Amino acid sequence: MANKRTLKKAITQICEELFTEAIAASLYGNEAHKGNAEALLVSIIKTQSNYISRVSHPEPGIKAKKYYKDLREKFAAQASEIADQINNL
Repeated sequence: MANKRTLKKAITQICEELFTEAIAASLYGNEAHKGNAEALLVSIIKTQSNYISRVSHPEPGIKAKKYYKDLREKFAAQASEIADQINNL
């Protein structure tokens, strides 16, 4: 991990890309999936704010290297899950 700022920027960029893809999928997809797309957009925003706040305030008692490695892995898993949901729109 380089530093917290770089990690926050990476999380923000990934969430922005997911948000853009979700908007494009909702605009060019079926009208039946409009509610799902809106829920997905809210989910992306909540994910971003959750992980940004977790970068700023690490849990006490866990070594920093282990904490941030776990944080990156969990974020990557959640981002790929959101990408799969976008593909299903």
